[in-house]
This record gives sequence, C-alpha cells and structure tokens, in this order.
Amino acid sequence: MTTFAEPAPAGTLERAAAALTAHGFAVEILDDAAAARIRVKELVPAGAAVFTGSSETLRRSGIEDDLNATGSYEAIRPRVLAIDRATGADEIRRLLASPDVVVGSVAAVTETGSLVAASGSGSQLPAYAGGAAQAIWIVGAQKIVPDLETALRRVEEHCLPLESVRTREAYGWPSAVNRLLVLNGEPRPGRATVLLLREAIGF
Repeated sequence: MTTFAEPAPAGTLERAAAALTAHGFAVEILDDAAAARIRVKELVPAGAAVFTGSSETLRRSGIEDDLNATGSYEAIRPRVLAIDRATGADEIRRLLASPDVVVGSVAAVTETGSLVAASGSGSQLPAYAGGAAQAIWIVGAQKIVPDLETALRRVEEHCLPLESVRTREAYGWPSAVNRLLVLNGEPRPGRATVLLLREAIGF
C-alpha cells in the first residue's frame, strides 16, 4: 500500500511531464526546491501582482518569502491580510481571483496529465482555474500518482491529515476538503507552468 510520501522514480516523473505537456502545460523537471526557487524568480516578472496560494511547499522552499517579503513584487497575500474582513470582503475577493501571477502547489499530479488542488477556503482556486494571467505550480515528486482516483485518495488519506495538524497548531481547528479543482488541460498557451521536482517536498 502506498504511503503517498515516497518520491516517484524518474520514469514516472517523465510520463507525468509528457502527459501534462500534451495537455497544454509548460513543464520543467528540476532537481530540487532550490532549483525551483531560482526558476520562479526567472518566471515571475519584477513588479508583478503575485498571489501565493497557501502551500507547505512554498513555505519550506523559501519561495513564499521570496515573493511576499522582498519588495520585488506587488505581493497580494500580505495586502489581503491587512484588509478588514467585514468591510473589505469584495476587495479581497477581487484581489485573490485575478492576480497577474499565482504561485502555489497542488495535492496531486496524475500520470495521465491532470493537476488536483484541494482547499478548505477555496481562496486560491479561481486564480488557479484561469483568473490569473500566469500560473506556476511547484510539485514534489511524491505527489505523482497513476490516475484521478488515486489522486483523490491522496488528498483524503495523506494531505488532509497533515494539513489538519498544521491548521490545529496555527488556528486551533482541523482543515477540511471543502473545494476540489481538477485541471485536465490548459487552453491558453504559455499561461501555466508546472515545475516537477525530483525530490519530495510539502504534503
């Protein structure tokens, strides 16, 4: 029985990359998170309005801080956190839904060329689905699974328990899979880039 934590072998990584490419995604296979950190800086234009989706991969790699704390970009996440939730809900919604660039990760990538994103709030999903002009996902090798059925099992059996540990520590309550997004293809050439890592990182 799979633990969903072991990095996929090179052949599996290459099959997933080929399938994603066939579905319109730009795909790069990189050695590790350090390489992804460099590549993200190359891909995101200076001064762009950037939204970082909540992601353990971004936190652990340092990419989250690169985009939100250096002053090189118009960082949307810190801006949203400073807005009053009661009076600024519409502004928050618009900012999150249509950034210049969204950067995040996903819960699973299938060898058949689909990306699966799970969310408790859904805040990053409009941008993922098409609201952002440019999308970049950084994905550890342990997230590659054979098919959509296995991807959904990975979300429920692996990602959710780990994310619930994090949210209990951070907020005092467990997470939930309230919203799921399956991206089976990218119809806009050049919009979406998937950086597949040979190492495991994130949930």
